[in-house]
Amino acid sequence: MSNYYHVVLYVDAWTVKSWSDWEVLKCWTKLFDGLLLVQYFLVGKILDKTQQQRFNEYATTYRHRLGDISWFMRCFNKHLARKANREDGRKGRFWEGRFKSQALLDGAAVLSCMAYVDLNPERAGLSNQLENSEFTSIKEHIKQWRENYQSLA
Repeated sequence: MSNYYHVVLYVDAWTVKSWSDWEVLKCWTKLFDGLLLVQYFLVGKILDKTQQQRFNEYATTYRHRLGDISWFMRCFNKHLARKANREDGRKGRFWEGRFKSQALLDGAAVLSCMAYVDLNPERAGLSNQLENSEFTSIKEHIKQWRENYQSLA
């Protein structure tokens, strides 16, 4: 699609909640630089009481953000917008509005949604075959299936 995209996400909030502060900050710093205090902690520097309190606040904030779809979409859209604006030589607002989300509460809803997303390029006339649908998971699934099937033959 030229002006929008679909993403099917699974948020494992229980896993994020079960992580230690160290695990949260290690994961966070894979995505972002992390504040100096966080970097100190991760290399084993001993923190004083005030630094430890601030560190705990950071860990709580980052834990929440790592399990938050809105935070993910904010970061993802920001990255896409900057890249597209750079490619087009433009500045300013890229997206027309905020993202929309729909909770998928059971397996049938997930399968139905994934089928809708994967068939979208064909419905829009952008592709005449699933294996030629750019940037879709179905293209990757077909490719993997063919590779596995050919290795069995």
